[in-house]
Amino acid sequence: MPHFIVEYSANLEEEIEFQAMFKAFHDYVQSTGYFPIAGVRSRAICLDHYRVADGRDGFSLVNLSLKIGHGRSQEVKAEVAERVFAILCEFLAPITDKQYCQVSFEMTELDPVLKFNKNNLHTLFK
Repeated sequence: MPHFIVEYSANLEEEIEFQAMFKAFHDYVQSTGYFPIAGVRSRAICLDHYRVADGRDGFSLVNLSLKIGHGRSQEVKAEVAERVFAILCEFLAPITDKQYCQVSFEMTELDPVLKFNKNNLHTLFK
């Protein structure tokens, strides 16, 4: 953990530099010392079917969901959430400066009893 999941409207397919954005997210969370790098992953999901507001052509959306494991203080979570949203907005500024785009973000802390994973990368980064 954490997992960055970006959903975006298909009309932004050529406008977002996902690898650079993901690198910024990964570099930031690794720099905090709160998250092991072996658990960090990112993905983007293009939404071919969407409607924004009244459906005008050119309206777009980006939603970032950040899932984190249990156990960090509210202060740490707030700090991380604020910085991650700032990074997202920085990357989307060329879009939001020239067109209408709904940008949203939420961080979810997963229940430790209901979260399962198997990750052999942790041994590589010890």
